[in-house]
Amino acid sequence: MAQTLCKRDVQVVLIDKNNYHQFQPLCYQVAMAGLEPSSIAFPLRKVFHNKKNVHVRITKTNSVNTEIRQLTTDIGVVNYDFLVLAMGADTNYFGQQNIINNALPMKSISEAIALRNTVLQNFEDALSEPDYREKEGMMSVVVVGGGPTGVEISGSLAEMRNVILPKDYPEIDFVDMKVYLFQSSKGILPSMSDQASQKSEDYLKDLGVEVRIGERIIDFDGKYAFTNKGEKIRTNNLVWAAGVKSNKIEGLAPESFEKNGRLRVNEINLVSGYDNIFAIGDLAQMTSQKLPYGHPMVAQPAIQQGTLLASNLYQIMKGEKTKPFSYSELGSMATVGRHLAVVDLPFWHFQGTFAWYVWMMVHLLSILGIKNKLLIFINWVWNYITYDQSLRLIIKPKAKGSKSNT
Repeated sequence: MAQTLCKRDVQVVLIDKNNYHQFQPLCYQVAMAGLEPSSIAFPLRKVFHNKKNVHVRITKTNSVNTEIRQLTTDIGVVNYDFLVLAMGADTNYFGQQNIINNALPMKSISEAIALRNTVLQNFEDALSEPDYREKEGMMSVVVVGGGPTGVEISGSLAEMRNVILPKDYPEIDFVDMKVYLFQSSKGILPSMSDQASQKSEDYLKDLGVEVRIGERIIDFDGKYAFTNKGEKIRTNNLVWAAGVKSNKIEGLAPESFEKNGRLRVNEINLVSGYDNIFAIGDLAQMTSQKLPYGHPMVAQPAIQQGTLLASNLYQIMKGEKTKPFSYSELGSMATVGRHLAVVDLPFWHFQGTFAWYVWMMVHLLSILGIKNKLLIFINWVWNYITYDQSLRLIIKPKAKGSKSNT
């Protein structure tokens, strides 16, 4: 949206807590050591080189004062004429405190790196662990949530176990490494077609993933995952990909929020109760007869809303008529592993090798920057030829004041 607005004669202030744009659909490949973090991130300031009317501020936004049109941030206040909220969503743990404390989320690059560090370090520790149950817990992974993220992580873990990790750790018997995928609803990939759901489940089972449909993880203490059917699973690694909730900003009227925490917006993404505050993407809930619960919390609605809102804002500034938003469903897709993917287009559902190539092409084209596209393409080609990933690095931040121990 900011890229479109900056072409107009307006001042744009872009505020973000990170100094980069991240391509979230490929975070799981960073977590599974398939891609470098830098290849799915693009510096915000580089996006707006030579755009004198764009001002980037890297800080956390705390609240908004709608009466004086002012944002409060960690670096001070920012005044606005029009405010666009596009803060996205975060992991939803549904209030389960033990899971909040012990599970591994997967919503950002930093969380993907933390997941990679944890999984790889556990394999290193397993080499010298004499107790069988402890070793099993270090290596086994429970993934909660059968959406695209959960399916892609589970498939990647299974492929690593089957092909890559035995070469790195020949002393370990990877029969002891179990990968579980829990999905509490009717089937995995519930937002896709029944055909895609069944096929992806078959793919996962063929890879050796233990798929649990209609079961929930109700607790995790860091050593055991507990199911709603009374089972206790030994694992140190629980990846939580079971839900999202929109991020919230303080200062808006309670009446502007829906019960699910999203902001109620009209057909031009104007927040209910305000004439100069807009919300797009995961944060916005625009209901209709066709979509009584709003648009799905995925990338395409956000992209389409942002593009139209940039145009509508300029129309509003000129006092001219705006255009209502109409969502174009472009389809959905997910990959399970090499030559294993499912694609649902509005006019065609297909799976397998061709779907896998389509998935790669679409994601490659969606990445910002030619350099990033090239890096990802090279990594994918290398991984495909060698059946290996070369990025299995444990990179941990050094604590302040700690001494090097080389």
